[in-house]
Amino acid sequence: MRRISSETDFARPGIRGRPGLLPRVRAVEARAIGNLRRVSLPLLRLAIGTVFLWFGALKVADVTPVDDFVANTLPWFDRAWLVPAVGLFEIVIGTALIAGRALTLVCMLLVGHLAGTFLSLIMQPDVTFQHGNPLMLTAEGEFVIKNLVFIAAGLVIAARFQHEDSV
Repeated sequence: MRRISSETDFARPGIRGRPGLLPRVRAVEARAIGNLRRVSLPLLRLAIGTVFLWFGALKVADVTPVDDFVANTLPWFDRAWLVPAVGLFEIVIGTALIAGRALTLVCMLLVGHLAGTFLSLIMQPDVTFQHGNPLMLTAEGEFVIKNLVFIAAGLVIAARFQHEDSV
């Protein structure tokens, strides 16, 4: 039995002149990458849009578990209208992302909104950090820090948007 000595052995023709394993694997990979390029950005928009629409609707319906957290982050505003207003803003962002319209503007609003959530780390350190240790997050702190991923995703959507209103 012969040992395979290099990657090129996989590329050698197999039985009856068929291509070797490596070219077939690369062809499957190329098709998968092509499909992913077509669907990944719309799926990212739909996923983030759905989260924003859902979380916003919970705030507007006054059934969100984070109403106190939001209100206490911005204590100088009346919570009676603040939480629903934040929810309505999130609904607008989510709806626009799902629709794929005005994505440059929507992504700017999304990033601005999410950047604002970091204010809670300053305004409520006793709620966002365990024992005041900024490396030890509470559930609320994790809720805020995960927004770094949403910010990065918003920037990806904005960078890939080519003024076609549907990406």
